[in-house]
Amino acid sequence: MADVPTITATELMERHRGLLRGDGTELALIDAREPTEFTQRHLLYAANLPLSHVGLEVAARIPRLGTSVVICDDGGREAAAVALELTVLGYADTAVLDGGIDAWAAAGGELYSGINVPSKLFGELVEEHFGTPQVTAAELDRWLADGRDLVVLDSRTRREFNRMSIPTGRSCPGGELVRRVHDLIDDSTTVVVNCAGRTRSILGAQSLRSAGLPNAVYALKDGTMGWELAGLKLEHGRDQLAPEPSDTGRAEAAMAAQTVAQRCGVRTVDRAALDDWLADGSRTTYFMDVRTPEEFASGQLAGAVGAPGGQLVQATDEYLVTRGARVVLADGDGIGATMTASWLIQMGWDAWVLEPGWTGDAELVTQSGDETASAIRSRQPPLPYDPEEADVARAAMQGYLDWEIALPDQYARDDLAEFRFC
Repeated sequence: MADVPTITATELMERHRGLLRGDGTELALIDAREPTEFTQRHLLYAANLPLSHVGLEVAARIPRLGTSVVICDDGGREAAAVALELTVLGYADTAVLDGGIDAWAAAGGELYSGINVPSKLFGELVEEHFGTPQVTAAELDRWLADGRDLVVLDSRTRREFNRMSIPTGRSCPGGELVRRVHDLIDDSTTVVVNCAGRTRSILGAQSLRSAGLPNAVYALKDGTMGWELAGLKLEHGRDQLAPEPSDTGRAEAAMAAQTVAQRCGVRTVDRAALDDWLADGSRTTYFMDVRTPEEFASGQLAGAVGAPGGQLVQATDEYLVTRGARVVLADGDGIGATMTASWLIQMGWDAWVLEPGWTGDAELVTQSGDETASAIRSRQPPLPYDPEEADVARAAMQGYLDWEIALPDQYARDDLAEFRFC
């Protein structure tokens, strides 16, 4: 195998520090190993991209050929093989981490386990920073039995909701929460947001709180997994979707989103400037359509990648590989895009919102959902609630939740990770 350029762990750490300072550089860090190896231990900001998937995924995940790309493995040959494949595809600035992830650890770098770790870690830190209220499964079950005035909103995808859901729950994917909630409640209604575990529950509940919803808002502690671990029964096959907002509900949501935009510094960009950015060969611009998959399939602007807002924040390492890149978000009315951008900004991304009004554009094209994201998820390890044996599933769920809760302890040791809250 031909020689490939290398970078030392110390040099890579300096690159990370430069990004934290906002030095204007870009860096795409990818881990070339197979998913089962990657999930055991990896660098925080590494995106998993094994050799067998480079051809399918890399153009969407690292769209600019001039991007500085660092590839790592555990000292084997995978990184060098991916580096050579990237060179063949036209990437001009690639290097392999010398000594792999063990060299990174030896130099004092932190290694993480799991998938979507930047987002999972961020969710735990959001709860810690904002004091996002939580309700346990047992407490919520009592509230439901007592007939309390409440609404349960499931912030996962519609497909996940159909697979399993909390009794009385409605599907309201995370990026849609602020848009749709106002028509579902009155002044006394308690709002509970759930997902399968923790991250989307926390971010969804905190989105409503940050948007100024005056109601009592809670994240369901440990989501559907916590519900099952409490010995309670989930429902299956339901398709109750929170409806599109009324004009009044949309107006309330727009005002709430604008409040968040002002607090977090969310900026807008017009179509002409976006086109210039997309044509700029010196900097990466990710252009993401954060509407629901159904809306995306009905027509979108050319070049947009379908990434529903809640999923984008939940899995930044799948969609946004190049750190230091610009991110432009689009939706029909700017509400979901603004809320999504506010979280990305707090995660360190240069996030913008495309000015609304483009959905009636004659230039809209139609295409299916994001094939890259589907390919990534198809090769990920089984979810903790997948095992058929009940005891195995319970142990897996509890282990997963314990892992999420422990992530802030690693963050406290990691001087190369930083989030800024607004």
